[in-house]
Amino acid sequence: MALHKTLIAAALTTLLVSPFAHAEKIGVTMADSNPWLTLVANGMKAQAAKTKGVTLLVEDAQSDIGRQLSQIQNFTAQKVDAIIIVTVDSLATQKMTKLVTEAGIPLVYVNHPPGETKFPPKVTFVGSNEVDSGTLQTREVCRLLGGKGKILLIDGDLANESALQRSIDVKDVISKPPCTGMKIVDKRTANWSRTEAADLMKNWLSAGTQFDAVISNNDEMAIGAILALKASGHMKKDTIVAGVDATRDALASMKAGELKVTVFQDAYGQGGGGVDAAVKMARGQKVPAAVWIPFELVTPSNVDKYLSKN
Repeated sequence: MALHKTLIAAALTTLLVSPFAHAEKIGVTMADSNPWLTLVANGMKAQAAKTKGVTLLVEDAQSDIGRQLSQIQNFTAQKVDAIIIVTVDSLATQKMTKLVTEAGIPLVYVNHPPGETKFPPKVTFVGSNEVDSGTLQTREVCRLLGGKGKILLIDGDLANESALQRSIDVKDVISKPPCTGMKIVDKRTANWSRTEAADLMKNWLSAGTQFDAVISNNDEMAIGAILALKASGHMKKDTIVAGVDATRDALASMKAGELKVTVFQDAYGQGGGGVDAAVKMARGQKVPAAVWIPFELVTPSNVDKYLSKN
């Protein structure tokens, strides 16, 4: 009889506790709120909304590494169940990793690759393999140019691993057949910014720089280049401008016959995958050191397939 009562009491305790057994608070610090990262954040929020018991605490670092470190410290002080970081500066991630892991909190880097090549336990990266992004982009530009031409290369933020790798991809592609006839005639950064890229393109045009294609590390900068080309009367039907991300604005530009190449990076998939990984680790489940969300080439021939994806 005593055993029977004990079992009933245990069952009642389980019923009372189980609704709260998975009630995780996840701290999220975003590098900034540019259009692309807003999509990533929306993917996080969508995944959290459909995962029972999960609450996101989202902060914007406003491209300030000091602010981001402060946000991480606040999350560790609050003893959140997991932390997601879209880092401002890849070179600062060793300090971030140390800060979070010493607090015993699972950590997920999303979208912007961290500077480390190896992680301690309960740390993972969710994103797309940047070796594929610039490679797909540049191979398509190579095909459009027939393997020959002068390239203007627009870098993203040089503190960001994605920008560095995408530009390395461009150089790797044009160093090998059939693309060895392509040459980078100038290369400058526009810090992921549409406005900065437009100004950069204006400067190139004013200087009389000759080119056959513009390859940009992201769509925002590609659109900036297109706006400058249009404003100056240099945008022709066969002008080749290439970006990465397949944002809505980029796809609209492609439908309008302007942007010739982009690469779909699944913002929702990365954001949602980041939350999924954080929840799993918070609940004691194992997650791989890297969770890859594939890149996909987007051209005018298949653009309709991607119009509703980002």
